Amino acid sequence: MATVIGFLGSACGTVGGVGGGGIFVPMLTLIVGFDTKSAAAISKCMIMGASASSVWYNLRVPHPTKEVPIIDYDLALLFQPMLMLGITVGVALSVVFPYWLITVLIIILFLVLIDTEYEPLVPKEEKSKLQILCFNLRWKRLLVLATVWVLFTVIQVIKNDVVPCTTLYWVLFCLQFPIATLVFGYEATKLYKEHKKRMSTGNAETVCGASIQWSPLNIAFCALCGILGGTVGGLLGSGGGFILGPLLLEIGVIPQVASATATFVMMFSSSLSVVEFYLLKRFPMPYALYLMGVSILAGFWGQYFVRKLITILRRASLIVFILSGVIFASALTMGVIGIERSIRMIHNHEFMGFLDFCSGQ
Repeated sequence: MATVIGFLGSACGTVGGVGGGGIFVPMLTLIVGFDTKSAAAISKCMIMGASASSVWYNLRVPHPTKEVPIIDYDLALLFQPMLMLGITVGVALSVVFPYWLITVLIIILFLVLIDTEYEPLVPKEEKSKLQILCFNLRWKRLLVLATVWVLFTVIQVIKNDVVPCTTLYWVLFCLQFPIATLVFGYEATKLYKEHKKRMSTGNAETVCGASIQWSPLNIAFCALCGILGGTVGGLLGSGGGFILGPLLLEIGVIPQVASATATFVMMFSSSLSVVEFYLLKRFPMPYALYLMGVSILAGFWGQYFVRKLITILRRASLIVFILSGVIFASALTMGVIGIERSIRMIHNHEFMGFLDFCSGQ
C-alpha cells in the first residue's frame, strides 16, 4: 500500500512541481508506522529521488514555445537561495511552534494555494534528445546553484556538531543570510536592470519565463515567497514546492516551465535536508533507499505519461489540475492527522504552548 501511494504521490507531486511531502508524511505515519520526525526525513529522501529523476527527464524535453531551456535558470537563481534559507528557518521554528499551530497554518496555506491559473501552449518542432539535453544545460548557472548548495550544506554539517544557542551556533546560523541575500541580490539586480532597459527601448519581450514587471516591490514579494516556501518545507517535511509551484504559475510562467523549474529547485533544497537528516541519523536506511527508489521511477514515468497526455489532449492545464489535486489531498491528510493528534494532546493534558528553542534541539 505504501509503495502504491508513494509511487502515485511522487508521480503527481513532481508533475505538479510541489514534491508531494504533504502526502508522504501522512502515509509514512499512518500506513508504515513511523514517528513524525522519521516520516519527515524519509519524505525528504522521496522528494529528492523524484525531483532528481524528473530533472533528468525535463533536461531532455524542449521548451514548448520558445528557443530557451525548459528550466528557467533566472527564476531558479532567484528563488533557490531564499528557499534554502527558509528551510533552515522552518526547521528552527518546528522546534518552537506547538503542533496545533503548525497544523492550522498548513491547512490555511494549502487551501489558499489550490486556486491557480494557466495559459494555453503552442507545440514546437522536435529536436534530437542529445541536442535538447545540451541546450537545456547552463553550466555557469548550474555552478552558482551548486556552490550555494555546498555552502549551505557545509554550514549545516558544522552546525550539527555545535552546542545549540552558543555564540558559534548563532554565528553559523546567521552566516546563511548574507550568502542567500548575495546570490538573490545579484540575480534580482540583473532582472531589474534588464527589465528597465527593455521597457525604455519599447521591447515588450519578457526578461525570463515570468510575465510580471520586475519592480522592486515584485522582487521583494518573490523573496518573501521564497523564504515562506522554504519555511513551510522545514515545518512540513516537504521540499518547499507547495509555495514555489503555484507562485510560478501566478507570476505568468507557463505550466511546463513552472513544473520543471520548481522541481529543479526542489532537488537542491530536499537534498540539503537529506544530508542533514542523514548526519542526525533520523531515518532507517533500508526504508529510505527503497522508497527513494520507488520515487525515482515514479518521478520519471510520471513526467513521461503526463507529457504524452498533454501532447495528445493539447491541454497544458492538466499540470495545473494535478497540482491543485495534490495540494487538496495534502491539506486533507495533513489536516486530519493534525486535528487527531491535537485532540489526543488535549485529552492527555499535554503542554500545547510554544517550546523552548535551546532545550528542544
